[in-house]
Amino acid sequence: MSGSARHRLVTWEKENGYGVELVEVDLALDRLAARGVAIGWDPVAFHIEFSLTTGPGWVTERLTVATRGDGWRRTLDLRRSGAGAWSIEASAEGEVELPAPGGDPSAFADALDCDLGNCPLTNTMPVLRHELLRRDASLDLVMAWVAVPGLGVRASGQRYTTLGEGPDGLRRIEYRSLDSPFVSELSFDSDGICVDYPQLGRSVSPPHE
Repeated sequence: MSGSARHRLVTWEKENGYGVELVEVDLALDRLAARGVAIGWDPVAFHIEFSLTTGPGWVTERLTVATRGDGWRRTLDLRRSGAGAWSIEASAEGEVELPAPGGDPSAFADALDCDLGNCPLTNTMPVLRHELLRRDASLDLVMAWVAVPGLGVRASGQRYTTLGEGPDGLRRIEYRSLDSPFVSELSFDSDGICVDYPQLGRSVSPPHE
């Protein structure tokens, strides 16, 4: 990412019933703040709003999420203290066939990042922290992964492996789940924003150059 802070507005069109998403993000030298809204229809029709803030090193400070659908609503407040302790507050109203929101923070005690399900933005933090736009590496990480739209939280093992620059000038990074067979080759612009996520979606906003 370049040296000055910047404001970005990014829209993704998603695949497989994941819908569309619009995110405003303020990128500073070593942190970000974002607000987003999305709709989807898998496994049920839903609307989601979220707010994300990180501290220095793009380490998650707080993620708040609200989802709602026909006759139901859920909220999640996921925080990581300056001392590194995660906490969760969750609520559920109405009837819907989804797993319960919330979870056990001890399961991802060592995580530095949240990972909001189906949200390409939350791939930005580890990419910037580990300077994967500039150097080659293969890293195994643990994330606090948030299911959407149910808002359950669990540990997620993930591997990020740099693949170099593509002919379009975008940085390629392989994302591999360590908990499932899922693998995808992601493309990032020069701000560390994921603009192409095969099997999930693609940005319809112009990449930053």
